[in-house]
Amino acid sequence: MTALTLSTAAAPGLRADAIVVGVAKGAKGPVVAPGAEAVDKAYDGRLAGVLETLGASGAEGELTKLPAPAGFKAPLVVAVGLGAEPEKDAGYDAEALRRAAGVAARALAGSKKAAFALPVDGPGAVGAIGEGVLLGAYTFDTYKDGAKDAKAKNGKAPLAEASLLGGKPRDAAHKAAVARAVAVSEELNRSRDLINMPPNDLTPQAFAAVTQTAAKEHGLKVQVLDEKALVKGGYGGIMGVGGGSAATPRLVKLSYTHPKAGKHLAFVGKGITYDSGGISLKPAGHNETMKCDMSGAAAVFAAVVAAARLGLEVNVTGWLALAENMPSGTAVRPGDVLRMYSGKTVEVLNTDAEGRLVLADALWAASLEKPDAIVDVATLTGAMMLALGSRTFGVMANDEAFRSAVHEAAEEVGEPAWPMPLPEHLRKGMDSTVADLANMGERMGGGLVAGLFLREFVGEGITWAHLDIAGPAFNEGGPFGYTPKGGTGSAVRTLVRLAELTAAGDLG
Repeated sequence: MTALTLSTAAAPGLRADAIVVGVAKGAKGPVVAPGAEAVDKAYDGRLAGVLETLGASGAEGELTKLPAPAGFKAPLVVAVGLGAEPEKDAGYDAEALRRAAGVAARALAGSKKAAFALPVDGPGAVGAIGEGVLLGAYTFDTYKDGAKDAKAKNGKAPLAEASLLGGKPRDAAHKAAVARAVAVSEELNRSRDLINMPPNDLTPQAFAAVTQTAAKEHGLKVQVLDEKALVKGGYGGIMGVGGGSAATPRLVKLSYTHPKAGKHLAFVGKGITYDSGGISLKPAGHNETMKCDMSGAAAVFAAVVAAARLGLEVNVTGWLALAENMPSGTAVRPGDVLRMYSGKTVEVLNTDAEGRLVLADALWAASLEKPDAIVDVATLTGAMMLALGSRTFGVMANDEAFRSAVHEAAEEVGEPAWPMPLPEHLRKGMDSTVADLANMGERMGGGLVAGLFLREFVGEGITWAHLDIAGPAFNEGGPFGYTPKGGTGSAVRTLVRLAELTAAGDLG
């Protein structure tokens, strides 16, 4: 992973492969952003004009390369767009810095060192730039020939080192911002690795083994229930979904505790390591990316480990409901009735609505511990993608104040989210003549119906939120900002922020 350092060195004398500067979109053309004064001076104060001549405008995501001025030890200057210039006396938005740093880091793949001379007005900016660099430099080449060779024919190695100019190496807040960026980004990138792994390698058992290794490394407690324990315990939802696969299901409980913690959060993740749809088989063209259906569990796993690495004064328990949804002679059928871990019965009308079934068991297991709040994360419905697109996740909750708090936390860390309702009239559509409820309801508002289904399995009096990350969990298009093609790690930063706010007493 890219190494992050803080530096007070002047850009001209710094030995690096490139100097990264920011350029904003001003009213009359591109504007050189703060942090690049020394670079601009070396161009006789005409850097903005040179960039405009080269076609740069300062638009977000734009990248322009030009030779460094005479006297610079770095041969290259990379100007990256920050978007609209902020109002006078207003600083640059953290997300704009994060995205710009990500664009530059990705463009500098194959380089040994780059100096980032982006606007730094405090530890928040340091952390945002650091996150952008680490997330933007991410690559997944495990399965490519020669991937361990930096000059492999399949691609370039990630940027090896990023020096953040304007950061203060001896300032405790700046050092803490870098440490936080490293911990969160490393775990988020680990979640991306898991999402990108092919399902023949990342089975429920293999995923559980990854959590056990991480637990040992970071001093976490882990409990793994295999198929025998799940049958004995009455986890009808998880076993119903996983019963059709030779790769048997698992329920993982990963626990981080702090001796001074006053609050307890439970995170629950959908972990369908491959989703064929089961007997209700998905149509052609909808199966190829279904290795990503465990993105919720990956996010929960990453968030718990990140909380441990940050030493947050809050207890965090992660529940990973892991199964593979396959058609076979032992698979659950449309019309079957499952008895869930809570004791409720569910008529399965569609075996491709499986995520809510495994989450139901995990939500009830989490509820039995009486946490202060539960947040579940899942690539749950295509309906949410239709409603919010491919970059925004939906937030539902049984408490409006908590829903607002989760939404604000997501926006704060740069994860687009939107609050969604849980209309009571949609609940009736899940009534069943043979069971307590069905796993399907009205077609219109399907994402909201799924949220209402999950609410049935949250313990009485427990605050709960549901994040449907079906859209942003897996990027099938080209990379943008610090977001790569493939697994994105959506919701990891939101969960970590919720844990931080809870530890600080600012959430509930």
